[in-house]
Amino acid sequence: QVQLVESGGGLVQPGGSLRLSCAASGNFFNINTMGWYRQAPGKQRELVATITSGSITNYADSVKGRFTISRDNPKSTVYLQMNSLKPEDTAVYYCNLRIRDWLTSNYWGQGTQVTVSS
Repeated sequence: QVQLVESGGGLVQPGGSLRLSCAASGNFFNINTMGWYRQAPGKQRELVATITSGSITNYADSVKGRFTISRDNPKSTVYLQMNSLKPEDTAVYYCNLRIRDWLTSNYWGQGTQVTVSS
């Protein structure tokens, strides 16, 4: 059983910073992609950033230069450092684990709320 647990969300003022963490547990293939997605009320879930087990990263245009994704493979943990936060970043952030082993498998965390407001 694969489980993803997010932490680090909260309330922050515009221009502030937060660091999200997601720890994966269970049995899964070492070669995978982990990432962060977010969903604001009334909007579809969108990609924020992804990182492969080889540390290849991909970012949404809206967060480039402000957010940094990283991972600790021995701990099966992915991080999202969020700087220069804007009110538009307010959303529930979900951790994702994607494994391609013949069929693609996706696992999701429960989500952590990030609110950027004065």
